[in-house]
Amino acid sequence: MTEHTTDAQTVDTLSEPRAIDVSFMALIVALVRRELRALWHDPWQLALISYIPLLGMLCLWWLFSAGLPRQLPVAIVDQDHSQLSRMLTRQLKANSVTAPQSFTDLSSAVSAMQQAKVYAIVVFPYDMKKDLLTGHKPTIDVRYNSQFLLVGKLLSSQIQLSLGEGLQQVASLKQLATGTPKSQVAVDLNPVKSQTTALFNRNNNYIGFLVPPVLVALWQLLSMLAMANSLNRELHLAPVMQADGISDRLTTHFWPKVLAKMTLFTPILLLQGGFIIAGLYLYLALPMAGSLVVLLFAQLAMLLAIWILVLLIFVLMRDSARVISFCTALFAPAFAFMGITFPTHEMPQLAQWWRLIMPSSHYIESHVSVVSYGASWPYVASQMSSYWGFICLFPVIYLLARKLLPMTVNLNAVSIDAAMPAKGQ
Repeated sequence: MTEHTTDAQTVDTLSEPRAIDVSFMALIVALVRRELRALWHDPWQLALISYIPLLGMLCLWWLFSAGLPRQLPVAIVDQDHSQLSRMLTRQLKANSVTAPQSFTDLSSAVSAMQQAKVYAIVVFPYDMKKDLLTGHKPTIDVRYNSQFLLVGKLLSSQIQLSLGEGLQQVASLKQLATGTPKSQVAVDLNPVKSQTTALFNRNNNYIGFLVPPVLVALWQLLSMLAMANSLNRELHLAPVMQADGISDRLTTHFWPKVLAKMTLFTPILLLQGGFIIAGLYLYLALPMAGSLVVLLFAQLAMLLAIWILVLLIFVLMRDSARVISFCTALFAPAFAFMGITFPTHEMPQLAQWWRLIMPSSHYIESHVSVVSYGASWPYVASQMSSYWGFICLFPVIYLLARKLLPMTVNLNAVSIDAAMPAKGQ
């Protein structure tokens, strides 16, 4: 049997000198060309940076294109069957947000809400009209599904508004019947008038409220996948020397390879981020108080933070499936952790720590400041100082790479050697 020796002892390390004597810039240019060739021959990676983001953004915009939720089903359980209960039902029908549906009993209405067929229940009690006319205070039972945060909040306010307007009509007629002057009736019913004016979302448009953070979360996820796939490709290349003198060995020119990937993907992904901003605030003409250029700088800082996190996870795990799985699990709840639909200070402590390591949570603060408050560059720059924790990861990643990547290369070399049959077998 012929003895077959492994070349694991000759594996390059991260600290070895470059295999070819070229200038650093020429090396980066060659590595960028290498990435472009790999991108062209990888349909999935090419889709991630081309049509998948475009389709995702268009689909999300289409879902929220109505701007405001309308005709949300509301169960009406009329136990009074009076002229008053029918008038209040008409008030709810007149509201564009609510779409009343009649139910014979409360149990069937509750069952419908549990099945998400209706989002709220309004129960008109027995003798409601009689109690009102005799000076009693009947209770109108209003229930809504708070699991749907925005829908529940909207229905709660709109149902109260519609019922309040209807009951005010009854109260005004009652006071007029007792001889109260008409001018005094309005004062008695509304001693204090209040006006609510939305400062940053005057029309309560859900596009301006929800779509930007949803698109940012999607953009972050796609950016992570693009970089993770590019890094994972290095794990599956045979350690050979290409025609242009670039070695496919993982540890050879590792940091220039990482820099080449960042050089290629940063402008591409930044172009996607700029497309999001242009589509929302130029094409759809959503209210914008600040400068779009400032948002682009904030997006650049967010992208660099994403690259750092993905690189850290890659160096630690060095396995394609684990890298993608862990990165996806880390970035998946990005929208919930932005603090747009739920106050972050009410989150558990673990969730608040998780939020701090998510770049989108840092970016959204700058986004809101620029869009709503018109924040200038100095203020946004001070906000971006929150990324200091990501910068501190650089020396950690460098040390881990020096220790772990050569071990991976040695292991792969031994695996290849063990799988290769010796001559004469």
